[in-house]
Amino acid sequence: MTLAQLLWQENRDLAQQALDHPFIHGIRYGTLPYAVFQHYLAQDAFFLNAYARAYALALVYTPDTQGMRDFYELLSGVFAELTLHQRNAKGWDIDLTQVVPDPATLAYTDFLLATATLRDIGEICAAMTPCMRLYAFLGQMLAFHEVTEAHPYRDWIHTYAAPEFEALAVRLETLLDRYASDIPPVHTTYRRAMQLEVAFFSAQAIPSTS
Repeated sequence: MTLAQLLWQENRDLAQQALDHPFIHGIRYGTLPYAVFQHYLAQDAFFLNAYARAYALALVYTPDTQGMRDFYELLSGVFAELTLHQRNAKGWDIDLTQVVPDPATLAYTDFLLATATLRDIGEICAAMTPCMRLYAFLGQMLAFHEVTEAHPYRDWIHTYAAPEFEALAVRLETLLDRYASDIPPVHTTYRRAMQLEVAFFSAQAIPSTS
């Protein structure tokens, strides 16, 4: 088992929490109110801008040319994801340039940027990998259900279920295996990122059904 596989297995409890989360259930079944998804979309765009900066810092700190190339191409993948958000935002008249981040969003972005600025390349990979692996997992799990043309979140599900996104997640896991050591700070950093992912979903307000 590689280090990336070990870290994922150690945190499957948090992955399951994410999969079982009311926000993700709402996306799965197409019942999530548009206003909640719009809020999420704006928050995620803010997050992705910080995530892109963390990739840029990782590229700077990478000790070899192959790693620089890998991080550059992963950074390009973030821009492709942001393009999807911008397309959706345009259709729903959301201004992604005027996003006020929630506390949960700021907690995650501050953690990423602090790690990318102050820690070594192995811990940077440990902080960034959970986002990619968790979204690939969620997309693939949600895609097991029939997603019709009329499903309101079809594009979201298909984006993260796509083989191309899985390939990006695997590429980042390969960098984690290359640069990180099996030491407590790496395990702690990975789990903290997973906890912040679940907290990010929890910050999306789901109307009460009671």
